[in-house]
Amino acid sequence: MLNFTQLRHYMDWEKLESNPGSYTYSPTHSGGWNYDEMYRVCKAKGILVLADLKTLPNWMLESYPEADRDHENVPVKYGADFSKPQSYIEQAKVAFQYVARYGSNTKVKKSLLSVNGNPRWTGDPINTVKVGLGYIKYIECDNERDKWWKGRKGYQTAYEYAANLSAFYDGHKNTMGAGVGVKNADPTMQVVMGGLASANTEYLLGMIEWCKLNRGYKADGTVNLCWDIINYHWYSHDAQMIPNSVPTRGVAPELGGTFEKAKAFVNAANRYANGMPVWVTEVGYDANPNSPMRAIPIGNKTILQTQADWILRSSLLYARAGVERIFFYQAYDDNFANPIQYGSSGLLNQDRSRKPAADYIHQAEALFGKYNYKSTLSYDPIVDLYEYNGQQAYVMYVPDEIGRTKTYTLDLPGADSAKIHKPVAGAASFRKNIVQVKNGKVAIALTETPLFVIPQYPDEAVAMKIMSVDNQGVKKTEESALTNDPDISVYPSPAEKHISIAFSNTNYKEVNISVADAVMGRVYNNINFSKPGESFLQTIDISQLPRGVCLVMIKQDGKTIVKRVIKNN
Repeated sequence: MLNFTQLRHYMDWEKLESNPGSYTYSPTHSGGWNYDEMYRVCKAKGILVLADLKTLPNWMLESYPEADRDHENVPVKYGADFSKPQSYIEQAKVAFQYVARYGSNTKVKKSLLSVNGNPRWTGDPINTVKVGLGYIKYIECDNERDKWWKGRKGYQTAYEYAANLSAFYDGHKNTMGAGVGVKNADPTMQVVMGGLASANTEYLLGMIEWCKLNRGYKADGTVNLCWDIINYHWYSHDAQMIPNSVPTRGVAPELGGTFEKAKAFVNAANRYANGMPVWVTEVGYDANPNSPMRAIPIGNKTILQTQADWILRSSLLYARAGVERIFFYQAYDDNFANPIQYGSSGLLNQDRSRKPAADYIHQAEALFGKYNYKSTLSYDPIVDLYEYNGQQAYVMYVPDEIGRTKTYTLDLPGADSAKIHKPVAGAASFRKNIVQVKNGKVAIALTETPLFVIPQYPDEAVAMKIMSVDNQGVKKTEESALTNDPDISVYPSPAEKHISIAFSNTNYKEVNISVADAVMGRVYNNINFSKPGESFLQTIDISQLPRGVCLVMIKQDGKTIVKRVIKNN
């Protein structure tokens, strides 16, 4: 699991509350899990945990007739009204208890908390009340509550699930008593709506409409919604966009309506939910050759290699669409030999080694994890521009599933070479190749496996050092006397006529800004600015600089910071 930076934890309600009102965590009295230690290690290792509270506990299931018992029923006692928030009070109470323990609020009243302090046998560890451990920041309310295939006992309408969320979120606006709802345990905890299996924006709009009618509006005029993150599930297959059809295989993410669906949710979030983040918490492909969700062999690529391509390309596609976060389903295979859908979608082998898909994710995170998507320069082939701390990079590949190749000429003004990184199965890092840039351009042969391209500039050794400026040009200064602050923003890049420099500090001394041609070292601007307050923002004219790389040097109180900007004509 250390190969990943996040995990979605299926947290069965039964484990937390195996008897009504009797809560256990470390160990859980159902299964013997040590959640305290598991979450502690995840936080220490930098692994974000999305806790998904799901399924009915046995004691609630026993309220149903035997023929209707299913752990994935709507989370209420038998006979309860699905449309009433009060019906979901038991789930909202266990959510309060869990969040009080693992959230960040250390001021929760301990009088509201309880655990089952009885040992199961001699020497069994004892559960004790704990508050504000700070291990969990996100909690998901159940899973695929629009599960039409379960019949009425397992399906909630949009209005019914919104009522469920209203109880779960804040005890339906604090009308259900003390110790009910996530926000009453930790106001900073982010509630993720359960991923929609149907991936239907109309369902989302129905939830929003229920909130208008039953929760009203906030003081700022926005709807008082009872979740913080929109969430849906999407598996790209050959029947995804065909009504009443049955899938026979997976398809490449760019060919299965994945981008269009993602944009539909992002647009709905922007229009109706005040720009709320959108997540997709289930994405993946099977590797069993008979699964209806399988990746396919392409040319000399095996199913596992295609699965790796499509998994990595899914990540890149969702970044392009504006989705904030995705989770792949799943860590391990349920049963690789079983052709059932989702049974062989694991990213890890049973011996905990990485499959090629996990190799690709691991390699991309190591090199590219801090970069942010900026824009798309081409859609066939895909050429996406990314940026991190002023450093630009490109992701390039052919968005197909037939082994198609293509050559793309990348425009890299001012660069003298480019590092091309290619994913490799069975390795810890990308395979790197350096190519020369001629006249600001480089032709790159592309396949259906993404390449990560990072331009290199002739000033690279200089630009990565701190420098000072005199009236003649650029020269090195002692590095130990200077500091480089990534919180200083210089934008846009590329730029044509003007750039802006912005930062904030408590130093009120004069600021000197110089702009130089990185190749020749000629200084085109050298201006002093006063700084009467903490915030600093100035715009500089760079229209006279030649096309290519320019260095922006910000000096204050003996300190110098250098930023690089690409100048376009």
